[in-house]
Amino acid sequence: MSAPTTSATNVFGFGSFTTMLQKVDSVTTSSLPVPPPKPLLIATPCEAGEFPLIIFLHGYLQYNTFYSQLLQHVASHGFIVIAPQLYTVAGADATDEIKSTAAITSWLSKEVLQGLLPPYVQPNLSKLGLAGHSRGGKVAFALALEKAMTTLKFSALIGVDPVDGMDKGKQTPPPVLTYVPYSFNLDMAVMVIGSGLGEVKRNPLFPPCAPKGVNHEDFFKECRKPACYFVAKDYGHLDMLDDDTKGIRGRSSYCLCKNGKAREPMRRFVGGVVVAFVEAYLNGDHTDLIAIRDGYETAPVELKTVEFLV
Repeated sequence: MSAPTTSATNVFGFGSFTTMLQKVDSVTTSSLPVPPPKPLLIATPCEAGEFPLIIFLHGYLQYNTFYSQLLQHVASHGFIVIAPQLYTVAGADATDEIKSTAAITSWLSKEVLQGLLPPYVQPNLSKLGLAGHSRGGKVAFALALEKAMTTLKFSALIGVDPVDGMDKGKQTPPPVLTYVPYSFNLDMAVMVIGSGLGEVKRNPLFPPCAPKGVNHEDFFKECRKPACYFVAKDYGHLDMLDDDTKGIRGRSSYCLCKNGKAREPMRRFVGGVVVAFVEAYLNGDHTDLIAIRDGYETAPVELKTVEFLV
């Protein structure tokens, strides 16, 4: 028997909205009454409407611009995505990143974002999601667990290959994982996305980029329902970045982590499941997420794990 068809948009392709990217720094915010606490990269639909908002946190030693294609993918489906540049140089302790993300969230509540968006594009701050990649995933979980307080309430949390340190017993401060099943007391839906090659060493000189004991598997074990979990089998920790990441850091992203054959399939997959998840838990439409779970929507990558807590 053939699988049922769905009328849902193909979330693994670009959506129906034209998008724009805007960098926000001290120059572009000189006319704002309150500048943002950190530089921002904003991906937004260009057409008029009121759209949910997602804060996306970059990975360790990455630039927010390295996620431009992923952010535009999500924005094209009717979401405003804000990616702060949390730091340029960072040590082991992520406390300042957690505080900065809390400050950015509180800044949004001051209704200053409107001056940075296209005309007639309205952010709906009652539909707010939080996502992060790698160490940014750890920071997102930490903020959701109220290691810093915010003035706005998140309704959806996404960890994209989150990492909490170098190894079990070698968590970076502040530790997020407790190694107690279902211990995360989160008043929101959670999705964890993992990379099958993240725990594999690129070469003997460097540790894996998402080591066992502190990676996506451990994060999901501590989630309570509702939660979902996807692991892409043959793709690496940085395969959701742009195809062309410039500079020393951009080139090193190809050298330090075990990668798949190409980034485009993993980037489309991450963009698609993010869209499906936030459609479900910010907009109340579970069609695409259920379709992916049940295999009716063909993912651009082979999945090693699909698990739902409902």
